[in-house]
Amino acid sequence: MKKITLLLSLVLLLDLTSRADEGMWIPSLVAKLNIQKMNELGCKLTADQIYNINKSSLKDAVVALDHGSCTAEVVSRDGLLLTNHHCGFDEIQKHSSVEHDYLNKGFWAKTQEEELPNPGKTVTFLIRIEDVTDKVLKNITADMDESTREAREADAASQIEKEAKESNHYETKVKSFFETNKFYLFVYETFRDVRLVGTPPQSIGKFGGETDNWVWPRHTGDFSIFRIYCSKDGKPADYSKDNVPLHPNYFLPISLKGIDKNDFAMVMGYPGTTTRYRTSREVENIMNVVNDTRIKVRDAKLAIIRQYMATSQKARIQYASKFARSANYYKYSIGQNNGLKALNVIDKKIDGEKEFSGWVNQLPERANKYGKALSLINNSYGTTDDKVALEYMREALLRGPEIFAFSAGAISLYNGMKAKDSAKVNRSKEYILNALDEYFKDYDALTDMKITGALLKLYSKNVATKYIPDFMKNAAARHHGDFDAYAKQLFSKTIFCDKGKVEDFLKSPSLKKLEKDPAFIAAQSIYSAYSLISSDVNKSDVDLEKGRRLYAAGMMEMHKNTNLYPDANSTMRLTYGTVNGYIPRDAVYYDYFTTLKGYKEKGIAGDADFDYPPKLVEMYQTKDFGQYADKDSTLHTCFITNNDITGGNSGSPVINGNGELIGIAFDGNWEAMSGDVAYEPFLQRCICVDIRFVLWTIDKFAGARRLINEMDIKQ
Repeated sequence: MKKITLLLSLVLLLDLTSRADEGMWIPSLVAKLNIQKMNELGCKLTADQIYNINKSSLKDAVVALDHGSCTAEVVSRDGLLLTNHHCGFDEIQKHSSVEHDYLNKGFWAKTQEEELPNPGKTVTFLIRIEDVTDKVLKNITADMDESTREAREADAASQIEKEAKESNHYETKVKSFFETNKFYLFVYETFRDVRLVGTPPQSIGKFGGETDNWVWPRHTGDFSIFRIYCSKDGKPADYSKDNVPLHPNYFLPISLKGIDKNDFAMVMGYPGTTTRYRTSREVENIMNVVNDTRIKVRDAKLAIIRQYMATSQKARIQYASKFARSANYYKYSIGQNNGLKALNVIDKKIDGEKEFSGWVNQLPERANKYGKALSLINNSYGTTDDKVALEYMREALLRGPEIFAFSAGAISLYNGMKAKDSAKVNRSKEYILNALDEYFKDYDALTDMKITGALLKLYSKNVATKYIPDFMKNAAARHHGDFDAYAKQLFSKTIFCDKGKVEDFLKSPSLKKLEKDPAFIAAQSIYSAYSLISSDVNKSDVDLEKGRRLYAAGMMEMHKNTNLYPDANSTMRLTYGTVNGYIPRDAVYYDYFTTLKGYKEKGIAGDADFDYPPKLVEMYQTKDFGQYADKDSTLHTCFITNNDITGGNSGSPVINGNGELIGIAFDGNWEAMSGDVAYEPFLQRCICVDIRFVLWTIDKFAGARRLINEMDIKQ
């Protein structure tokens, strides 16, 4: 009886009246669609304070990193940025060496002069959003074939982008929504001088590693700090010592007040991709083709990389970023398949399709307009050979062994030599030479050779013969199907696995030598096979895209009295909800926050995932938390909300009802990995690092007080 009473009490603690509003909403539409509900949940801001193109607003403090791979927020008038540790991991790794192991020890610039430049890293501000649907669809008719329709939409979008860009340095992009039923123009400003300011050691920034990835409870200080620089006139500029910190239009104040259960929470950021309007047949493809392929290929690849990383400090640093990138969505795919099965998503999709078909068939005009939507989608999956081949091509060949992508960089050089175009040859040589140091710094040929053999074997076993590249057919014949033996021979004969050999070749490039190089031959063969696969996929996708467009249009009409949100597509979105725990399974309740105590409980000295800095444990034992302690006298590390997020939201600011920063979003929870396909309100949670843990790490742990002094901190 005691157990039943406890479980009922935990359910009541959830306070299910405090809910998230499912959806990733377009900020320019908040005034029309969302602000009333947000105010009811505890938001004290006006819509104009969130999105405004005539004066500063919250949108001006939220930026896309690297054109949307992650999100960051501006937190000082000198362009200081907070994002996730894993969003800055590539840069941290690139700056690391055996002598300067920033991955293990962390890095804190003591002055602006010590902040580290990162060529190629960008920060993008949203200037404005405009609905251009009528302009794009002006010359579109219902009887138009798909290729003509697509061409006219592209021409109209291009003209709109061109007009919006006239006489300014902004970037313009027209993006489609609701499967090309709606179109919006986005105007951006991108800054190209972004410097690393600080990062905790990965024993804080990546605490829990792959074991805790996508899991709650969490104790990870997943943050890093950058700064935006610009020319002296405030414009975007390439890196220069003469550049100065950007003074942004707006930066977020930071709250030390902490959070309570049911507090309002808002996330703004750049979510990458969701597919919530997909049908049951498409969900089957996600599970059985996309995810299954990713799991099989990355499992083999990660095992080989893991072995190499264990051999030395140098090896660990070299492959840290590569391993992390591959492992992240490997585990995600496993979790998503588990979630889609556990929540019976396919059956729920089928029920939704039956409801849609019933609505369509109520009226002849609806049947004429939308009646073919589902059959067009289903027919495009009549055979999945091409779709399976495409996923294996991407995972096992294009993103698999590095040798193929690197040697493909010589195709332009090859074409220049064949055409006797000296200018093209020189440009191509310069391009390859400029890439050599960075490429070979983090490259081990023996590891890549092992990956090559393993992934060619997987590709050969799982892809239809029609889509096997010629070099693989020849290799299988010569080596009796032994791709490990082929890989060994390839690496013994190619120039592309050795920096010195590439440099020697470029001094006097030879067509004959390139034409005989086995890696270059393989690269050409791969791209030829990729072209064939893409062509076949595109043929079946004509029906697929039309079916998706009609299905989305029908759903919009069917639910015309409901505010529908579009799928994520790497444009700025806003989500809102509350701080709350959840019940992941029978008789288990997860609270909404964690503390430093859990860090100590999980810590295992020297462990790859749960190693910890001794200083952190000492500070925990002495309760040296300063002004960052909660009212319960503990140091809170992470918390969860029911905000609707996905990949790309990493690094997004979590903002309270007063418009103050309370945390940084960094993950979703394992039980709701199906969320990109089907939102589950009682399970889906956004995992956030508490801003007080971030500030404590900067101030008390690292002693980087100068950064704290830059911020507008509210007690």
